[in-house]
Amino acid sequence: MSRLLESESDESTPLLTGDVDSDDAAYKSRWRSIRVMYFTMFLSSVGFTIVITSIWPFLQRIDTTADASFLGWVVAAYSLGQMVASPLFGLWSNHRPCREPLVCSIFINVSANIYYAYVNLPSSENKYHMLMARAFVGFGAGNVAVVRSYVAGATSLKERTSAMANMSACQALGFILGPALQAGLSVIGETGWTLELIRLQLNMYTAPALLAACFGIINILLVILVLREHRVDDHGKQIRAINYIAEERVSVSLDVEGDIDQVAVVTSNVLFFIILFIFAVFETIATPLSMDMFAWTRKQAVLYNGIILACIGFESILVFLAVKVISKRFGDRPVLMGGLIVIFCGFFILLPWGNTYPKIQWADIHNNSHPPQQVIAAAMLASNSSVEPTGCPAEQAWCLYTPAIHLAQYLTSDFLIGVGYPACNVMSYTLYSKILGPKPQGVYMGWLTASGSGARTLGPVFVSQVYTLLGPRWAFSLICGIVTVATLLLAGMYRRLVAFSVRHGIIQE
Repeated sequence: MSRLLESESDESTPLLTGDVDSDDAAYKSRWRSIRVMYFTMFLSSVGFTIVITSIWPFLQRIDTTADASFLGWVVAAYSLGQMVASPLFGLWSNHRPCREPLVCSIFINVSANIYYAYVNLPSSENKYHMLMARAFVGFGAGNVAVVRSYVAGATSLKERTSAMANMSACQALGFILGPALQAGLSVIGETGWTLELIRLQLNMYTAPALLAACFGIINILLVILVLREHRVDDHGKQIRAINYIAEERVSVSLDVEGDIDQVAVVTSNVLFFIILFIFAVFETIATPLSMDMFAWTRKQAVLYNGIILACIGFESILVFLAVKVISKRFGDRPVLMGGLIVIFCGFFILLPWGNTYPKIQWADIHNNSHPPQQVIAAAMLASNSSVEPTGCPAEQAWCLYTPAIHLAQYLTSDFLIGVGYPACNVMSYTLYSKILGPKPQGVYMGWLTASGSGARTLGPVFVSQVYTLLGPRWAFSLICGIVTVATLLLAGMYRRLVAFSVRHGIIQE
């Protein structure tokens, strides 16, 4: 077997165009199928975000016994469902055509969204029905492992980074458009219309879920009618192509020598967990931090942070596209390392400093001159007021002695994290797919997705406890420590985090 990859022309994988001879039917079919996976990833992120901003008011409307702590479980249910389903769907795709787990998972997702639209019907325990509906939506979203596995197996080593960046851009676009669609459907109002024949209340809470179900049906049709099974080796040579309609199968034997580096696999999962853990912390802390430090009202915090997150989303798309170019010049590992350093800088900037202190709720205090007992007493006297309190609550003892974080610090941190996170995100699972090589990746991708889901579940719990009890100084110091550990881990395992074909000498690095 030749040990060197012959020189190839520079390849790129733009979202809508190919990079080699367009007359090649197999090539066209392969990239049509990959674009179906892009669309599937886009709809997966839309399905998560399209209802996220309305879950809390809808939960309060259907079940008055639900409190904010139960809301945390409802939000976490999505990630928990995805964490359980990802390895299962990944294993399924290893042994059967990936169309099967995709259709099954999307059908579960569609059914769960319809279930969500009817959670107001039961006469009691409605909050648990919402919890189950979101868990099943997350279970259906476990197909992300199948999507990543397919794209990894259907691209050559040179195409892989660009394809993964395109897929991440589609995912980021879904996260941006989901809340926008929810905002557009809010014009229906809380009352909306009732369809007596099917006992459906169509309002601003149920319409987004039903729209997500419609998107899912379109996705199923695309998977059935357009998706074809393609696998190529790291050189781009066709390994397997299946025409489901004609039931024709073309196979090329591939004798792959060498084992997957399991240490590199575990390291990649740990790094991916840390990266998603950090971003989950960032998403969770944004609203309470801005309300405490800048004395924003609830409405202002939702509006301003929504704008900031939308800007970060667009920034992420630009980063994903830039990564395609930068990684070709410098490689995947340096980009991942650079992303971690940028994230560290983003959280380090958030550390409080100076002599300016946050406004305390119910008290016009901007310094530490008043004893804590007087501040708490003032808060208790005014607690019955109908006016919404703004500022840092005196019940959080750290508010009385921790310096305020300035708006410029906050915005600079947002910008840096918006650069570092998407670079780390796409590089981590691009590098992971290359480490796995041409062997079936379904189960491995399932574990990677599960580790990310676990991080999105634990991150909010961690930061809410540390921030409430100890304040931003401890919270962000610990995050900086975690990022430092990730950077040191990457540096220590740097030489082992290489592509399967490079490690075994099939392709030169």
